[in-house]
Amino acid sequence: MDLARQALNEPAIRDADLIAIYLPMHTATRLAAQILPALHAQNPTAHFCCYGLYAPMNEAYLRSLGVSTILGGEFENGLVHLAERLSKSNGSNGNGNRGARSEPQEESLISLERLKFEVPDRSGMPALQKYAHLIIPGDGYRIVGSTEASRGCKHLCRHCPIVPVYDGVFRIVPREIVLEDVRRQVAAGAQHISFGDPDFFNGIGHAIPLVEEFHREFPDVTYDVTIKIEHLRKHEEHLPKLKETGCLFVISAVESVNDVFLAALEKGHTRADFLHVAATFRALGLTLHPTFVPFSPWTTVDNYLDLLRVLYDEQLTENVAPIQLGIRLLIPEGSRMLELEEIRRTTGTFDPQSLVYPWQHSDSRVDALSETVQEIAAAADRDKLSRATAFERVWTAAHRAAGIAPPALSPAQPARSVPFLSEPWYCCAEPTSDQLISIGRPKPVVNNPTVSADSFV
Repeated sequence: MDLARQALNEPAIRDADLIAIYLPMHTATRLAAQILPALHAQNPTAHFCCYGLYAPMNEAYLRSLGVSTILGGEFENGLVHLAERLSKSNGSNGNGNRGARSEPQEESLISLERLKFEVPDRSGMPALQKYAHLIIPGDGYRIVGSTEASRGCKHLCRHCPIVPVYDGVFRIVPREIVLEDVRRQVAAGAQHISFGDPDFFNGIGHAIPLVEEFHREFPDVTYDVTIKIEHLRKHEEHLPKLKETGCLFVISAVESVNDVFLAALEKGHTRADFLHVAATFRALGLTLHPTFVPFSPWTTVDNYLDLLRVLYDEQLTENVAPIQLGIRLLIPEGSRMLELEEIRRTTGTFDPQSLVYPWQHSDSRVDALSETVQEIAAAADRDKLSRATAFERVWTAAHRAAGIAPPALSPAQPARSVPFLSEPWYCCAEPTSDQLISIGRPKPVVNNPTVSADSFV
């Protein structure tokens, strides 16, 4: 069951011996905490497991919610072992699991073993049409599939949630496994594939032959990838190949244009590197989707204005989802950010319900501005506002926070409309109130191929 897209199947829950919940991101973990009490009430004797990147990071809290087994990293073998172990423990007398909840964990909390990957079995999942769509302004939408060509990451960016689990370990998914996964999703209607790798260029020798073969087999299917600014500079000679093989856009966690904050994050790039990559993408006709953590203890109102000015000058206002302008630095359990004295001075004690170390800025204007920008982003999503309109509202709010009149926005060249995904979730963002309320309820599906892009902004 995908509770972000499906109603909860209560009979299945009541009959289950093992209930395992996937936690690949912060939002999913918050939502799981909301629904775990209801699952326990429906089946108090089931064995509960949480698996995925955020499971071991929140081990203590999840165990307090009645989760008996926690699996992180390369979790598949552990999950299979758990299911087989509980099956043997229960026997085959048809009485089901009565007491399996108390079975102690035998499986590794974090496994980094080299798995023999298999093609994902997506049967029984909601149709692709129920998931995020690719929006092409002026040209409707495309159905999106998702796969991954690698796991983990070679890098140790200080704020990244992958680091506490993988600690620099990187795993390749064999090319034929990836391509067969794509074949099945294309057969199911996918017109665009989103590669979910933490960084597609971690293994450049794997990535480039893969997209070449992808394009030969699926010349009409487009794709997107996520790549660090550091890698976009280092492997700049391969960027034309991305465009040639159908890459519509590249997502890159720029995080900031403040070199002091970038150094604290150990991102491996500078403001100048970002500006260079942005110029390179314009020259190549590639689309860059930068993501940011604009609010942190290092943020000032002036350097927030600087960020907005850079996006405006670099003609990137259409490339940045409004929510990206309001994201605050999240400091989860195990974060390397806690190594920094500046962070330890700023943060409070760990809040198990929000799953972060809360922090307040020394300048109350910055915290107030972050709340205002988040409200603007939420309103833009709710009211289907254009990105240009949302940016103008943020621009005005930020200048007012600084106590100065907002300059008029009158670019010499209008910002170019760009393709983007309709889903506004991000791995390091807080869940919205609508997400918390709607978990486990059915979602509408859009089947009208003539629907305008504005319907998905």
